[in-house]
Formats: sequence, structure tokens, C-alpha cells
Amino acid sequence: MFIDYAKIYVKAGKGGDGAVAFRREKYVPKGGPAGGNGGKGGDVIFVADSNLGTLLDFKYNRKYMAEDGQPGGNSLKDGRNGKDIIIKVPVGTIIKDEESGKVLCDLNENGKQYVAAKGGKGGKGNSNFATPTNQTPRYAEKGKPGEEKNIILELKLIADVGLVGFPNAGKSTLISTVSAARPKIADYPFTTLEPNLGIVRYKEYDSFTIADIPGIIEGAHEGKGLGLKFLRHIERTKILLIMVEAISEDYQRDFNILLNELNNYSKILAGKKKIFGISKADLLTHDQIEKVKSLTLNNHNEKIIVFSAVSGYGMDELLDTLWTELKD
Repeated sequence: MFIDYAKIYVKAGKGGDGAVAFRREKYVPKGGPAGGNGGKGGDVIFVADSNLGTLLDFKYNRKYMAEDGQPGGNSLKDGRNGKDIIIKVPVGTIIKDEESGKVLCDLNENGKQYVAAKGGKGGKGNSNFATPTNQTPRYAEKGKPGEEKNIILELKLIADVGLVGFPNAGKSTLISTVSAARPKIADYPFTTLEPNLGIVRYKEYDSFTIADIPGIIEGAHEGKGLGLKFLRHIERTKILLIMVEAISEDYQRDFNILLNELNNYSKILAGKKKIFGISKADLLTHDQIEKVKSLTLNNHNEKIIVFSAVSGYGMDELLDTLWTELKD
């Protein structure tokens, strides 16, 4: 199950209390203060792990608490620090503060870490409070509480190319043809219900990643269909392949609808490099294909690539174009 959003509660450990103690040695009837310091509370640390691909674990476990520091002991012995709690998340996870909505960290690299909640400082033992006028203090410092907060986790896939199109535009067929990804494919809308990520082998030694999200419908940026939930997964892509199927009655209108949804969703998507493609060319005759190739989109000088993932027509040109744009 692919889960890309979760709310959790994290709490760092409390610092251990300082100790009130005195030296108790033979022939020393009035020993000085000997209370040790409390240990520091454990931190809550997030770590990006490339072996993970979903936030599914956080659906069942929503509370994460680090260990408290141990109190100080006699004979100036300090308490042990509390153990940190390490929370592994997929690469591409964004950590937000639920209350403010502020982005705290973007874990966009494998191994990158973020301390979401710091453990409390341990209290000082009474040995720290001795003065010339008070050589036997009978008080110590309490440990400080650890930080706690409600966290939002959002996963954004990291890919080179993002596929954008209406339901049934052939995105799933394309990604299953050019990579080892195996999304569900059927001849009805919204077959794809979650993002798919595939690695495309280009030529002999090169490769790039491609992301397929559920089909976009008009009004997706307002929450219609499944688009709003998954559009964030293509915000990290370097380029977008905008796909319209060959049997469309109006290519210009369909491209404009898709572009409008991207522009209204975020400035990030609006500013990305876009390649325009007509899919399912196997449904057209040779003359129809040549006619489509001669089309130009209003306000766009980009070339339209006509291709079919089923027959293989135009696939070399498509992959060459994607690779060239990625290299640029």
C-alpha cells in the first residue's frame, strides 16, 4: 500500500534530575556534597533511507518518544543519557510542523538527518551549588523536559521525468514499456490509483527515472478527481511529459486544460520544462500521424512528439528527446 501522508506525535526524552548526596567516608564525619548530574534526554531524529518507498508504517504507529535521561547518583556519578530514537523515512520526505505548517526539513538525500525534537538537559547535582557560605547545599536541579510536537510527513517522489495526462492517456502503458514498473493497466478511467516510479535504461550505460501519477481531470487543483492528492509527486521532477491521447477531438484544448491545472496548482510546476506528446499513435493512420506532427501549440514552440508505447512507433524519438532535455 502506498501512503504518502501521515501525522505523528514526537516527544524527546526528559533530562534526568540532579542528585542530592554527600560524601560518606570513614573518618570524614561531615563530607561535602557529592550529587551527580542528570543525563540528557534522548533526541527524536529522522533519517532518510533509500530502501523505503512509503509512509505506511506511520499509519499504524503515530507516537514516537525518546528515552529519558537517568538521574544523577552518589559519589559525583552522572546519570546516563537517554537513547535517541531514530525514525527512518523514504528519501523525499518533507517534515512539517502541524501547528504552523512550516517546513522544518526536506529529507531529499539518502542518509540526511534532522533532529525534530531535542532531549531535555540534565539537572545539576548539589555538588555544583556549593559556595563558601553554603558548603552543604541540600538541593539539586530538576531535569528539563524534552521538546514535543505534532509532525506532518509528506512524501514527494524524486524523479527526472513526470508524466501528466488525463485518465486513459496511456501513461501506465508507457512506464511499463520503458521500465520494469508494472502498474495496473485497464481501459477505464483512474486505473492508476497511486504513483509509480520506474527506471528507464537509455542506450547502453545511461538511465533516468520516470514518475507516473493518477490521471488529471479539469478542476484537479480544486480537489476534483485524484490529481490534487498526487500532483506534489511531480514537483521534484526536472521535466514534464504532457500527454494527450491520439483520439482526442481537440489537442489544443486538452493540452491547455492540463497546463492550466499545473499552473493553478503551483508555481513550481508552472515553471518546469515541458515536452508535449501525442500517445496511442497506433490508433491513427499514417496520414493522420503526419498531420498531427505538423501541429503547433498556441504560445508554445515545443515540438509535438507522436508515439505509441504499444507498437513502438516514435519511442526512440521520445526517449532521445527526454534524455537530451535532461542533459541540458
